[in-house]
Amino acid sequence: MDPSKLFQETDITVLINRIKSYPLGLVVAVDDRGKPQVAHVPVLVEMQEDEVFLSFHLTRHNSVCDALLKSDNCLCIFTGPNAYISPDWYGVPNQVPTWNYLSVECAGDVSRLDTDGLVKQLDGLSEFFETQLLPKPIWTRTKMKDGKFEAMLGAITGFKMRVTNLQGTTKLNQNKSPDARNKVIAALKDNKVAAAMGNLED
Repeated sequence: MDPSKLFQETDITVLINRIKSYPLGLVVAVDDRGKPQVAHVPVLVEMQEDEVFLSFHLTRHNSVCDALLKSDNCLCIFTGPNAYISPDWYGVPNQVPTWNYLSVECAGDVSRLDTDGLVKQLDGLSEFFETQLLPKPIWTRTKMKDGKFEAMLGAITGFKMRVTNLQGTTKLNQNKSPDARNKVIAALKDNKVAAAMGNLED
């Protein structure tokens, strides 16, 4: 995460909603040789009482899967809208290029899901994403041939992470004047970073 306190995001609701909006996470685990292993996975996030949990699955031959089965913790990173910022856009001298972005970083303890937990996760994933495609009829596994879904379960492993460290970065030129930010917003046009910058409170 960006070390500047100005850009640190600590609002849990903001971070959870950001994960839901950009749910393709980068899972990082360290294998038994101390080598980092990474994989992109779609992730579900939920609050249970006052704790945050992530759930995801991997193919069994994925090196990250093997690392997680031998360890009990990992890191999951989510990247939201991002954009290069030209110093020319500020309208003031002696500036340098930068990158504006939204991100979330989750660290925590990982456990393997049993078969029922994995099925629940898969159903939850399809429901979450299919609902976003309405009015298209929602796909469910009942559309599959009998036994096909069950046969495919053997090729994947599900995991659940109890998040022990949740933090994020909201880097949107907060260190610049409102006028300079407005000029950047105009230059970015319809980029989602521009919309996020427009929602900043001075």
